[in-house]
Amino acid sequence: MFKAAHDKLNQWYQQHGRHDLPWRNIDDAYKIWVSEIMLQQTQVKTVLERFYFPFLKSFPTLEDLANADLDAVLKKWEGLGYYTRARNLHKTAQIVKDTLPQSVHELIQLPGIGQSTAHAIASFAYKTPVPIMDANVKRILYRLFAISACSDKVLWQKAYEFFDPQRPYDFNQAMMDLGAMVCTAKNPSCNSCPYEAICQGKADPLSFPKKKAKKSTPQRHKTIVVHRYQNRYALQQRTGRFLHGLWGFHEFDADYASDALHYLGEVTQVYSHFTLKAKVYQSLSAIEHEDWFSLDELNTLALSGADHKVLALLREPMLDMPEE
Repeated sequence: MFKAAHDKLNQWYQQHGRHDLPWRNIDDAYKIWVSEIMLQQTQVKTVLERFYFPFLKSFPTLEDLANADLDAVLKKWEGLGYYTRARNLHKTAQIVKDTLPQSVHELIQLPGIGQSTAHAIASFAYKTPVPIMDANVKRILYRLFAISACSDKVLWQKAYEFFDPQRPYDFNQAMMDLGAMVCTAKNPSCNSCPYEAICQGKADPLSFPKKKAKKSTPQRHKTIVVHRYQNRYALQQRTGRFLHGLWGFHEFDADYASDALHYLGEVTQVYSHFTLKAKVYQSLSAIEHEDWFSLDELNTLALSGADHKVLALLREPMLDMPEE
């Protein structure tokens, strides 16, 4: 039914596709899995330039990742955000030990591997003839079938309906590239699209899918107190769900200012669901605490973006305070 369209897509992909991406044209399930997890919520350019190769250099095999300390994994993930991804990578590696399963059903049972990632690993690593569904592919399907909104179940049905089982690997790679390069979110190049003749949404592509009303991002106000004693700093490892496993300075919800604290400044950190605004103070009083680090040792810890900004305040020469 869609053979002519598939042929046009394949021709476009052979000419314009991103064939040089390092996770393409390989069958190493581990490296493909790492790339898929990193590319969630993150641009290809960022992953390539800063994270993919350093991560694989530190953990070249699935077994290396399984045997690594979580602290080391989080440190290599530092700056990539959405740290649950790193924790789930580590957890899954410890479960499977040395080989990822091949079937979509088995893959989807593992921590951090949802339906889309399971399909991608099965398709790209094991050449299983199944479609994939990243954000780019979703956008193409919405526009191709002029769907304003629907459930994931319906969209998966469309994905299977439109799938090219004759060239499954190239088709999936081509769909991702087409969404990233032509059928883009804001400025689609419909005249350059191999699907122009059959696309039901081409008259008004920006209407598909229907945009959800943007919610205002709430602000959270906190106080961060840096405890310094004998040129060492007290940090604690987070145990809650948010930023779990990362190290950080002491945080308080209420205004914690007092005459015993020295004001250092303010930091702002934007997260996916809120914006943190924190006043930062330094205390030179000794406290009962187990984990103290020098400034050099802090460089070995995985810190949140906000705590890195606090660290930058501490490194400013004008704020270097003498010990009491």
